[in-house]
Amino acid sequence: IMEVETTRPYLFGNIGCWSERIEVHKAASEGHAAQLQQLIQSGASVNIVAVDSITPLHEACGRGQTQCVRLKLDAGAQVTVTNTPLCEACSVGSFDCVRMLLEHGAKVNPTLSSQTTSPLHEACMGGNADVVKIMIAKDASLEAYDLYYGTPLHVACANEHTACVKALLNAGAKVNYARLHKTALRHAAKVKSVDMIDKLVEFVANIYAKDKNDKKPIDYIEPGSPAALCLEFYESKSQCERGFYTTPNSALCPNHLMNGKKHLLKHQKV
Repeated sequence: IMEVETTRPYLFGNIGCWSERIEVHKAASEGHAAQLQQLIQSGASVNIVAVDSITPLHEACGRGQTQCVRLKLDAGAQVTVTNTPLCEACSVGSFDCVRMLLEHGAKVNPTLSSQTTSPLHEACMGGNADVVKIMIAKDASLEAYDLYYGTPLHVACANEHTACVKALLNAGAKVNYARLHKTALRHAAKVKSVDMIDKLVEFVANIYAKDKNDKKPIDYIEPGSPAALCLEFYESKSQCERGFYTTPNSALCPNHLMNGKKHLLKHQKV
């Protein structure tokens, strides 16, 4: 009876696994630049594809192995393959890898499927604001749609990456775009981020928008928490501006609201 040797599946992020992974993949993933260069010079294919369409360039980008990425690109590695290497580099926040891929013609706005996200989505998940900014500068679509989260702004809010949120808003991202009635402000409320709530409201986020459960953003926050007090302030301020509260002695008059806001700012780190 012939003994069959089985290899242990290798897991790569959330993409999947395969059972065949050759040395060029391993060298790229682990950052062994000298070994990778030797393999390339010995004739190893720079575009060899393993299960799930993963190439050595994917491996290097997904680990932020800048030197290995440079070697692969100089050797002619393709940058527009499935599950683009640019997405991998964006997801780990490797600015240098992203820059090199863009210089070699990587697509900023690749065609999306039900199982893929845009590089800008991945950058917002990774949380590196500089990567987000370079993608925006290269005309990445601010309204690219992901079936799970929605737009890049939704992703940044859900992952509590405030600097990315600011970059997207300053670039013109639609603050009230909703996916299944879920807005960016709802995501910010669920992670209880006062800074993000402030920034979204500054860009005229709808504090009264309701989701499919008929709940407003404030309904997802524990009463009395800094984030809840922040939204209460904005709701009350909105009502005052519309003339609903004009009595000086009212707890919701402008003077009281300002005092409440100062109190919030003092304790929002709690």
